[in-house]
Amino acid sequence: MKFVIALFSPAHSPASRRALRFAKAVLAGGHEITRLFLYQDGVHSASANIVTAQDELDLAGEWERFVRSHALDGVVCIAAGLRRGVLDAREAQRHSRPAANLSPSWELSGLGQLHEAAQQADRLVCFGGH
Repeated sequence: MKFVIALFSPAHSPASRRALRFAKAVLAGGHEITRLFLYQDGVHSASANIVTAQDELDLAGEWERFVRSHALDGVVCIAAGLRRGVLDAREAQRHSRPAANLSPSWELSGLGQLHEAAQQADRLVCFGGH
């Protein structure tokens, strides 16, 4: 079965933890994740600048390692990312910002990427949001 997973909540939220556990279970069950899509406050999970307290789980780092180790298609909504200061090098330069902070395993793209992936997958599972 092909899954698309969308995360709408920030890295430190219980929804992010549940989404990561679900994503790991999907792969462990022999299924496929065709796209991970970060939207709204979920885009913070793709920031390379999140610093987590030593006694807490670094969920942004866990997401980064998970996407990289499984060579997954990790997409961050560009509009939501820009609004929240999550930028790649190109967008930082284009908007005259001093630095990029998008983790290397993720890419900025439009909301159409979520729509396209949902059309091609068997299931779209969303976590968080309001």
